[in-house]
Formats: sequence, structure tokens, C-alpha cells
Amino acid sequence: MTKNKRSAETDVSGDVGDASALYRMDHSDPKSELVDRTGLSHDDLQQIARLMEALRTLREAEERLSAASLKYMRLSSVDMRALHFLIVAGNTEVLPTPGAIAAHLGISSASTTKLLDRLERGGHISRERHPDDRRALVIRITPETHEAAKRTVGQQQANRFNAAARLTPDEREVVERFLRDMTAEIDVSGIAWAEAAEAGALAETAEGAASE
Repeated sequence: MTKNKRSAETDVSGDVGDASALYRMDHSDPKSELVDRTGLSHDDLQQIARLMEALRTLREAEERLSAASLKYMRLSSVDMRALHFLIVAGNTEVLPTPGAIAAHLGISSASTTKLLDRLERGGHISRERHPDDRRALVIRITPETHEAAKRTVGQQQANRFNAAARLTPDEREVVERFLRDMTAEIDVSGIAWAEAAEAGALAETAEGAASE
């Protein structure tokens, strides 16, 4: 290993143990080909790197929470999204139908039927006749599953409220503006390469379904 290579690895992986070094723009974009850093001081860039690192640790914590909840409930991510929808519907006195669940999850009626069959076999939901339309069904989460979800992943998710509550009103405004601004910056809507990838994935799914 050359001396220069050893120095570069030390800068990126260590930098006095600072994990935010991985997000330093002089490491990931040394020629300013991606980001114009004109007018930003060294301290500004260091602070931004720490902010990006904080976002990374938040994403990792959310991923660990999601993985733990899926293992605990023994359900898929789509199953958990369906149950969360049913919990919110119950709290807001909305009567969730299979069609509403399909629309929320963005899946077909056939896939929704399979999902509901699976959840019903597991004792997580019940099907009832709609009070205003006897031809329609209302889907309910069972009390046991509701309680299990609430005391585990639900409680952990709700703890995020505490972090927001500790901020001042002005700080919340800044954080909200930052998060919405960043969301807009990384949104792939209308981006050619992302739309091409999506179209390719849909084509592969259609071909797979046709061959079954």
C-alpha cells in the first residue's frame, strides 16, 4: 500500500474517529462536479457533513426498528403497512374496505385479497359486512394484534413525538423547512433514469406474471 493511499484511507475512515468524514464533500465530490460549494467555509462544510451523518443514523435506527417489528409480529412490510392503515382507520372512525386498502398500498385487488386471506389466517384481521352496503366488506384489525402492535413498534414510533416536542416552535419551523426542502431536492419524479428504471421493473413483473 502506498503512503498516499494509506493517508487517504485514514482521512475517510478515521479522521479522528469522526464518522461524518464519509459525508465530507471534499471526499465524495473533490472536484465540485456535483455540488457548488462556493461561499461555504470549512466550518460550514464540516457542519453539513455532521448533519448528513445524523440523517444516516436516523435512517439506520428506523431500519432497525422496522426489522425488529417485522420479526416480532412475523409479518411482511406490506402486512405492517396494511395493519397501520387499519389502526388509523379505526381511530378516525373510517370503515376500511378492501378497495381502500388496495388504493393505500398501491396493489391490485387480487394481491389485496391474498394479503387479507393471509392476515385473517394469522388472526390479525376480521372481515365484516359493511353496515351501509351489504355487498361490501369492512376490514378490522383484531384487538390482540392491535394491542401487540401498539405496545411495540407503535410505542417506539410514537417516541419520535418526544424529540419534536423538545424543540422550540422556531426550531420546529427550521427542521420542517429543511426536511421538506431536502425531500424536494432528492425527489425522482420526472427524472429520466428513475422513470426508465421503473418502466423496466414493471415490464419484468409483467413478463414474469405472463410466464406463470
